[in-house]
Amino acid sequence: MSFASMWFKIKTDKQIIHVEQEELDQSLFKRIRQGEIKFAGNARLKIYGKLSCGSGKRMKKENRVFFKSEAEAVSLGYRACKHCMRERY
Repeated sequence: MSFASMWFKIKTDKQIIHVEQEELDQSLFKRIRQGEIKFAGNARLKIYGKLSCGSGKRMKKENRVFFKSEAEAVSLGYRACKHCMRERY
């Protein structure tokens, strides 16, 4: 299976949308620019943080999930990142 044909997940409004890599990139950047996505998280570790966090940029793509708000992340059982959100950790 090539990297381009792998499936990834985006969590929005508690529903999972499956998209292919190319579609994901276009959709993701569009949603970030429009302000629909403000936080990212690691599905495996159940941690969320700011989009600019260095820790988040290093995680595997298949573990990435995205949220509209902190409230959404917390309601899904995620905790704040120790590096970029110290005050909430």
